[in-house]
Amino acid sequence: MYPSIGKKIREYRKERGLTQDELAEKVNLSPNHMGAIERAEKNLTLATLINIANALDVTADMLLCDEIQNGYRIKTSMLTEKLEKLSPTDRNKILQMVDIMLGEQ
Repeated sequence: MYPSIGKKIREYRKERGLTQDELAEKVNLSPNHMGAIERAEKNLTLATLINIANALDVTADMLLCDEIQNGYRIKTSMLTEKLEKLSPTDRNKILQMVDIMLGEQ
């Protein structure tokens, strides 16, 4: 079982304003089964993982990033994408906060 995958599914589902029932319907699962997946009580098949990723409009690596050994690369890529969307001023503020957190003022 991989609890972080279920947590990621729940996180992205809530971000998209979907209930468990609504997501379950989109991927042709029972609401109980969807709840069990989110609670890591049931493993996913590859087909179910793909269907969930498609329904949530996320990539599979976004759901798996905490489980795979190179997940930090995925998170770095996601962070880069978010930073690129910011204004230069906001980007500099974030970098200053990171420097402070790392003690590199």
